[in-house]
Amino acid sequence: MNLHELLFFGGFLIFIGIMLALDLDIFHKREHIVSTREATAWTIVWIMLSIGFYAQLNYFGDKIHGIDNLEDLKSIALKYNQPFEIISENLEASIDNYQKVLSLEYLTGYLIELSLSVDNIFVMILILSAFKVEKRYYHRVLFWGIIGAIVFRFLFIFIGAVLIAKFHWIIYIFAAFLIYTSIRMFLTREEKDEMNPEQHAIVKLASKYFAVHHRFEGNKFFIKLNGRRMITPLFVVLLIIEFTDLVFAVDSIPAIFAVTRDPYIVFFSNVFAILGLRSMFFLLLGSINKFHYFKVGLSALLLFIGLKMLLTNYLKSIGFTTIHSLIIIASIIFISIVASLLFPKKKNIEDASH
Repeated sequence: MNLHELLFFGGFLIFIGIMLALDLDIFHKREHIVSTREATAWTIVWIMLSIGFYAQLNYFGDKIHGIDNLEDLKSIALKYNQPFEIISENLEASIDNYQKVLSLEYLTGYLIELSLSVDNIFVMILILSAFKVEKRYYHRVLFWGIIGAIVFRFLFIFIGAVLIAKFHWIIYIFAAFLIYTSIRMFLTREEKDEMNPEQHAIVKLASKYFAVHHRFEGNKFFIKLNGRRMITPLFVVLLIIEFTDLVFAVDSIPAIFAVTRDPYIVFFSNVFAILGLRSMFFLLLGSINKFHYFKVGLSALLLFIGLKMLLTNYLKSIGFTTIHSLIIIASIIFISIVASLLFPKKKNIEDASH
């Protein structure tokens, strides 16, 4: 990491830290159930910030790596396998081409991560419901869950970038895994997710290595009882959500590496998507089951990304670019949402009885 990368990355983390501090200390200082109106407002805020960052990359993307000349630009293009035209003796035009590709890679990665995060919402709702967490504590659990997710995504992404740079064949393993995941997701799309809190692996591990209190204590993660420090069930739920995010990261991070090899762009797109995940969670909390074709869309999305990884050289030879990927990905998501709304799932007798 050179000085330019350190300053840009540091500035990004400071900005994210300020936004999270505002969220926790001002807007959610008092525990409360997040309303649809509040969730909508925060969803719009995070989407606008994400789009604003896209605009910043479009005009100042060269600042990430500190590109000062054509040699620097060629080096970055080769290092991250980025397809853009470098015009001899015209640094300004070449950087403009680079910034357009960079910003499109970020936007495509953001859209992929945001889409895959919706599937994560299904599981988070299941976890919180299974453990009977009060709705007013949802935000606290998700807030600290996302802090942990940012740390683990950072480690995953930059370790992944190093491995891809040293062992290019790992890309094909990622591709095969994504194709396998897409097929499995499609075949199991009708299966109902169930969870037995007492039998969950994280619950068993926590009970084995920590003193676990037997009941919730408000919003507390830790308590001291008879001089003994114990973790509460709320902290156990947080551990399960962190573990769940790690599982989802195994799918989402390779998927974004199919769009860009630049780890900074992968990280930026990941962070904006998962930060918007909390507000989207509350927005979709009562209506997520309406989007019953979304898993079909996600399976198609993962299949496309896996095939794109395998066919990178061929696609490049026929002029397939990032903008084409963006159009296909956006179309898959749009079609799955519209199909869900136009053709609502028929309630069976069992569902109707609940």
